[in-house]
Amino acid sequence: MTDHPNRPPASPEPRGVSEQSKQEQLSESRKDSRGQYLTTNQGLRVSDTDNSLTAGLRGPTLLEDFHLREKMMHFDHERIPERVVHARGSGAYGYFQVYEPLTELTRARVFQDPSVKTPVFVRFSTVAGFRGSADTVRDVRGFSVKFYTEEGNWDLVGNNMPVFFIQDAVKFPDLVHAVKPEPHHQMPQASAAHDTFWDFISLMPETAHNVMWVLSDRALPRSYRMMEGFGVHTFRFVNAEGKARFVKFHWRPVLGTASLVWDEAQKIAGKDPDFNRRDLWEAIEKGDFPEYELGVQIVEEEDEHRFDFDLLDATKIIPENEVPVRIVGKMTLNRNPDNFFAETEQVAFHPGHVVPGIDFTNDPLLQGRLFSYLDTQLIRLGGPNFAQLPINRPVAPVHNNQREGYGQQTIHRGRVSYFPNSLGDGTPRPAPEAEGGYVHYAERVAGHKIRGRSPSFADHFTQPAMFWHSLTPPEQDHLVEAAQFELGKVEVFAIRERMVHEYLNRIDHSLAVRVAEGIGVEPPTEDASPAVTGRVPEVGVEARKRTDSIRTRKVAVLAADGVDDAGLSAVRQALTDAGATVEVISRFQKPLQGEGGEVKVDKSFMTTASVMYDAVFVPGGPASIDALKGQGDALHFLNESFKHGKAIGAAGEGVALLRAADLAGVDLSGPQGQPDLGVVTSDGAELVNLTQGFIAAVAQHRFWNRPKGQVPA
Repeated sequence: MTDHPNRPPASPEPRGVSEQSKQEQLSESRKDSRGQYLTTNQGLRVSDTDNSLTAGLRGPTLLEDFHLREKMMHFDHERIPERVVHARGSGAYGYFQVYEPLTELTRARVFQDPSVKTPVFVRFSTVAGFRGSADTVRDVRGFSVKFYTEEGNWDLVGNNMPVFFIQDAVKFPDLVHAVKPEPHHQMPQASAAHDTFWDFISLMPETAHNVMWVLSDRALPRSYRMMEGFGVHTFRFVNAEGKARFVKFHWRPVLGTASLVWDEAQKIAGKDPDFNRRDLWEAIEKGDFPEYELGVQIVEEEDEHRFDFDLLDATKIIPENEVPVRIVGKMTLNRNPDNFFAETEQVAFHPGHVVPGIDFTNDPLLQGRLFSYLDTQLIRLGGPNFAQLPINRPVAPVHNNQREGYGQQTIHRGRVSYFPNSLGDGTPRPAPEAEGGYVHYAERVAGHKIRGRSPSFADHFTQPAMFWHSLTPPEQDHLVEAAQFELGKVEVFAIRERMVHEYLNRIDHSLAVRVAEGIGVEPPTEDASPAVTGRVPEVGVEARKRTDSIRTRKVAVLAADGVDDAGLSAVRQALTDAGATVEVISRFQKPLQGEGGEVKVDKSFMTTASVMYDAVFVPGGPASIDALKGQGDALHFLNESFKHGKAIGAAGEGVALLRAADLAGVDLSGPQGQPDLGVVTSDGAELVNLTQGFIAAVAQHRFWNRPKGQVPA
């Protein structure tokens, strides 16, 4: 990311007033039971929690065993309903700082003072799968941020894709029912690759744009730390003078974007279904704090209708070549939750949680979400007082007349619970706008009550076509393969045929022909796609990747007894200095005897795989290489890394292992390997040049130009 002139200096320890107040509030609700006696929920110390109270050693259990009753009651009710969507999530705390005051755009205080660090809690998630599904499924990802501002909580509820499947919330139940496991046999789990989903999609052309994103590499993020986020809807900014503008929100990861390939994603789901969760947790624990810059696209009210799409249509983006994204601040995630259930699971987001200076539009999808989010919290969190849970509690003081209901945690004083009143001096009373009272933007609205859709929502295929043409050839290949996989799982031939002829062919003819070839459908003969020449925004993963840093990338080192530990140490130091994480992989997870000393092994071939790493390096040492050449796991590790386009390096005798792996199309006769294919080698004498070349290759992330069709992995 380019430096912003008003960016505050990096500071891992937030010291803003509002950040401190949230930390103090949360600390009051935290408990550490180390060194304490076990008690009941009433504070009574328990003398035995291993044996129930019985009439004799072999007699019946007695009803008066209050400890057993309380312990079992709590256990029986520990599970709460999981979210209907976004059930599998991962969360983290952090803070947000604006780079410069946005007074001309909005009165929201979170955007006024660059010195204030506003505390946040972020939850990332998959969408379709149940809580027990894997992280790396092909899916939309949730990206929701709760800002604990001085004016109240603001929830920016978003996804890692800027568009949604449908235009009107009334279709949301149908969408979710279609993508969930089919009701007659409850399969497949966390997958759209089945008949009911594609049946629905093929009959709903408005889904085309989001479908293209889901079939793209965007649906397989390498890490939550390397994933963009979007507010999806068009909102309003309103300044202190009452001037309103349309705004779209964008989160840009400072590390740049990166994705998995489908073969990796499937294998990782078996090796480590918690891959993305673990990556986020470990990065924060190590101090590699994830960072995201917040960008906004601003459209003046008078320009609302100047586009050939409708700003209120959630299936459309505002192309950045028409309205650039202005970077306005940065969010840093610097602390993991203390308890997954209490924080990540109980956090409640709602797009209707806004602050003065942020308002809604008439987006029909947004309007429906304003109802459904609040409604779903009532059943999931047990009642109307979920905002009093510590994770949901605002730092702004709360005063209202809500006194009862399930889970009431506040002990209210006084006899008044209504307004107006005289017995409580007329308080709590509404606040005027000048004192921070929220006033909705006075938009003029008129029309007949009608069920229908504006004609400005009718173009469903131009933007999906633009998306397709924005992708690089390798990304287009991946999308075609994804469509062939998904539709290849559809059993009803008519659905596959409809998707090709009446859907994909209206996006791009070549796309439809290529997909048809893989799923046994006769390809269309006529081109029905729109013309999008000259209107292609950059939206693919490759357009956002970062190649000037390898910070937080994971590099595997393959080694055995007899490894050149001095060379390994030098390469490890160079990679670590550049910000990467290096792990030594061997047949067994026990220390190796190197040429000059002992080498710690981090993982064995049994406990890890190439798909868990961004690159692989092979140090020298004749005995080590001879041993590795006889191990199929080591050869498979290299071939699989090569197939997935990852950087591969080898020093000295390590080059012989690359030759044994027979990497397709790689010429290892020269001392430098083939850097253009991401294979960097050295005879050992030029270790400095080797490490520099290898670091540059790792930064490139993928090498899609490799001839990998015959790779045995």
